[in-house]
Amino acid sequence: MKQVIFVRHAKSDWGSEYLKDIDRFLAERGYNDAYFLSEWFNKNHPAPDRILSSTATRALNTALIFARALDFSMENFQLEKDIYEASPATLLSIIAEQDNSKNSLMLFGHNPGFTKICNDLSEDMYFDNVPTCGIVAFNFEVSSWKSVKEKEGKLAFYQYPKDFRNKN
Repeated sequence: MKQVIFVRHAKSDWGSEYLKDIDRFLAERGYNDAYFLSEWFNKNHPAPDRILSSTATRALNTALIFARALDFSMENFQLEKDIYEASPATLLSIIAEQDNSKNSLMLFGHNPGFTKICNDLSEDMYFDNVPTCGIVAFNFEVSSWKSVKEKEGKLAFYQYPKDFRNKN
């Protein structure tokens, strides 16, 4: 079995009109959400075998917060520039290229690509929008990353910050 975990970057700061989109950093709420969700993930799920992050500042910051919370080995952490502004086809090709000795993969990236690929992969759920710092995990009954296909992902879990705020 293979598991793919998509984590959309946490809330970013739109305060500076002079920053390029790729250089936008996290807002205060983004940092808070990333710390909270990374701790939640650490308490409820095993660390992934590999982490891939977009090179955008906000995605990388989110990924590093998760890596610290998971006490993740950085030898299995990789920046992947093609995740930034990726289409579902590009994301699927990145997944297909992974080493089959790794069974779980966590990707940190962006919308609209993450919401679109979640809908493409999901066997039975429609995602209107994967919110900032949203985590969506799919299980695939395959032994090779090349075998991960559309409409064959079984939702393992879906969590996002606002869901916790609504429960309090």
